[in-house]
Amino acid sequence: MAMNIPMHRFKYTNLTKDQIAQRLKATEAGPKSASETSDVLSGKSFRIITDKGLTLDYQFRSKNQLTFSENGGSRIQAGYGALTIKQGVLFAHMVPGAQKGYNVYVDLETDLATVFEVWFSSGMSIGRDQTVEDREVQREFYFGYREVAGKQPPEARHHLTNRIEGKGLYWKQDTGVEILEYYISVISVNFVEITRQADYLSFCSPSDYVMLSPNLFIHSRSEAEFSGIYTMQVMDLFGAPTQAGVRLGFNEKDELEYYMFRGDGEIVGQIAALEPFDQHGRNGMVAQPAAAKPQGAKVQAKPDVAAKAPPAKPDAAAKAQPAPEKGQRTTYRPVRSFTHMTDDQMHEAALKSTTAFGGVSPDAAPQTMSGNALPFTDKLVGKEFTLRYDHGGPVWHYRVKEKYKLSYRVDGENQWREVDYRAYEGDEDLIWFSHILLDTKPRASAQIAVDLTNGLSTCIYSHMGTPYYGNETTYRAIFGVMEMPGMNPPLYLRHEHTYDLVGQGISWSYSDQMTSMHFFASPHSMSWTIFTDNQTRGMQWSSPCLMVKLRPGIYIFCQNEEACNGAEMCELFNLNLMRGSGFSYNGSARGVSLSLVGALGRNIGKMDVTKFFGPKAR
Repeated sequence: MAMNIPMHRFKYTNLTKDQIAQRLKATEAGPKSASETSDVLSGKSFRIITDKGLTLDYQFRSKNQLTFSENGGSRIQAGYGALTIKQGVLFAHMVPGAQKGYNVYVDLETDLATVFEVWFSSGMSIGRDQTVEDREVQREFYFGYREVAGKQPPEARHHLTNRIEGKGLYWKQDTGVEILEYYISVISVNFVEITRQADYLSFCSPSDYVMLSPNLFIHSRSEAEFSGIYTMQVMDLFGAPTQAGVRLGFNEKDELEYYMFRGDGEIVGQIAALEPFDQHGRNGMVAQPAAAKPQGAKVQAKPDVAAKAPPAKPDAAAKAQPAPEKGQRTTYRPVRSFTHMTDDQMHEAALKSTTAFGGVSPDAAPQTMSGNALPFTDKLVGKEFTLRYDHGGPVWHYRVKEKYKLSYRVDGENQWREVDYRAYEGDEDLIWFSHILLDTKPRASAQIAVDLTNGLSTCIYSHMGTPYYGNETTYRAIFGVMEMPGMNPPLYLRHEHTYDLVGQGISWSYSDQMTSMHFFASPHSMSWTIFTDNQTRGMQWSSPCLMVKLRPGIYIFCQNEEACNGAEMCELFNLNLMRGSGFSYNGSARGVSLSLVGALGRNIGKMDVTKFFGPKAR
């Protein structure tokens, strides 16, 4: 049965080291497999020598039993499983009693080998006096070769790569699992569990991408901050894509999953990579530049400044960085630094301070995220109108006498309230404006599109508080019409939710110092990806979102960085202009703030994935 609690909301059990050790006893027989495992290694013996010093001596006694030693130590007996793919074999086994194991790929023609060591109960520090949960699987990879008597060791090595950056694949595995994987970043994956998750939400996990040959790659991911489960797969992209892989960890029910799998795939598209042509991704990325702060900041280095200096070769520059510690990787863990507030605490803060648009003059310098917003419009000035939303939704009456102030009255009340507002003309006679809704508990705001040509209106109604955090925002789209003299709005026609943007990648530059890429992974979720100084895509995180179509090429997009920083971004996208303009709504102990956002967009590409979504029996 598909899981209907989003992974970023699910409370995973903090399994203890002893509980994990007890459950891992089942792995000593080796991984299960729905497909027939291979006996290609049965009766063979060889040593794997890696460049980091790890050596593994193997004797394969049968199709599913081996003995091995690590670095010349005592021999250990274990169960294993093996799957062949093209000229290579992937085999996996655990180390009995040690809470660790190995996933090994060997090219039987070139003798090149890649080893992924995996382990539980790492005790790894992640700062702020916190350590990683024991259930989260860690990994370390090693490149080397299979030693063959009388044969010179190969000089070449498998290596990290960016050759599949931007590619999207659909996989159907022999277990029945269906998944979309978007290899958007060189250190992360955006994936949609089509069969495991009920809502088709996308999630992001740290990943490794290894090039084995021009058509063979390894993708390895750890579902950090979620269940901690680990998946490694070898992919063959010649012809119809195929995969052979292994999965290890504990699912949301705390059930052990340790199995190998095969899968058939489909390439669903490719978005552009933007790094320099001499960047090949061989050295990986362990730490983000100091300027790149993913939690809401979405920052990159100044491109104009970088352009003044001769460009250094990225791969060469990476060699100067200190070697990462074992298991170290760039992992986004935003919720750990997010302060929890109750609804009452949040409202108390809102009563002390609720500000709109920075509380400064409209002529002041643009706010951090609004440097590339459209200019403000005065097209509502002099108008009196009513916004009437469907199904018992709110009815608001408006009088607009100034460019930056309006008065509104809730239907059935006598009181007119005056508030600051800001309005953009997102397209010809399509006005997009926002203001705080005064005296509301929880504190609310309205982001409103009104089409002066047909009378249609859509409001994104936002308020502080979710079932999880008082300082996260909740939002919803409500549809209705604008009523005023000379307007004859339709009775049934409305703006509507849309799939148009699904699979689309767009970079958004909020200023010359601040750019991120949005990828609309499914009808209800998206991710944002941080660019590094040389335009390589690095850290990413995802959230639920909504998308509403106002006109051809004109959309409302709204998301809240859930389990991250709680901030809502709500923009009108004009893809004919490649401009986004809108508003940000958030709360903290300092109070509630409604602010401005605006960006210049670039089309990075699109995946063909809409066919995988929509209601279906599961």
